Amino acid sequence: MGSSRLPGKVLLDLCGKSVLLHVIGRARAAPNVDAVVLATTVQPGDDAVVAEAERAGARVYRGSESDVLARYHEAAARERADVVVRLTADCPFLDPGLVGALAKKFVERQGAIDYLSNTLVRTYPRGLDAEVFSMAALERAAREAVLPEEREHVTPYLYRHPGLFRVENHAAAQDDSGFSVTLDTPADWAAIRRVGEALDVGSRVPPMAELLQFLRSHPEIAAANTRNSQDESAVPR
Repeated sequence: MGSSRLPGKVLLDLCGKSVLLHVIGRARAAPNVDAVVLATTVQPGDDAVVAEAERAGARVYRGSESDVLARYHEAAARERADVVVRLTADCPFLDPGLVGALAKKFVERQGAIDYLSNTLVRTYPRGLDAEVFSMAALERAAREAVLPEEREHVTPYLYRHPGLFRVENHAAAQDDSGFSVTLDTPADWAAIRRVGEALDVGSRVPPMAELLQFLRSHPEIAAANTRNSQDESAVPR
């Protein structure tokens, strides 16, 4: 709830339900995902986020506001997770099929890789980000990461230390990295509302191919969603 650029953004109403409910529903629909957990803060301002997640039937863990890596580790440890799929709650157009595909690929290659994402070399639009990593890798990062950026953004310690972790990128067949459907600013929100209404996301989850075709066909809408200057990996916002 404490976003500086767009306060309360995850509870904004997108076609009849909150952005957070869209994210939870899409995460739950992803194949190969066993549980959906909201990892939020202990700040009173996030009570509303907790209530919304619980209304959707998601599990909730509350931890540090600044040490997001510790928060993720504690949430995953409580769930006794073997593999963690990391998504951010300001991405209402997350694709369940893509998330499930990354989870499946990671599990099939478990033992050969420690971290898999579609953000190391961007070919997917921002807002379709997903990261998958082993619990062992998360535990090591939680023990060893010391830089503030590594603690705040969860995964930099993994992908910036290829000597310690085996990392791999998941690329799309076509480069659509010029598009963005993540929610950071009021301008983003205006664009996301137009996309959501056009694709009727209040009543269905359109396939990723339909979303991409819409963005390609409506460059004026796509251009309205700002490309942020944050780290190339998905980061908590």
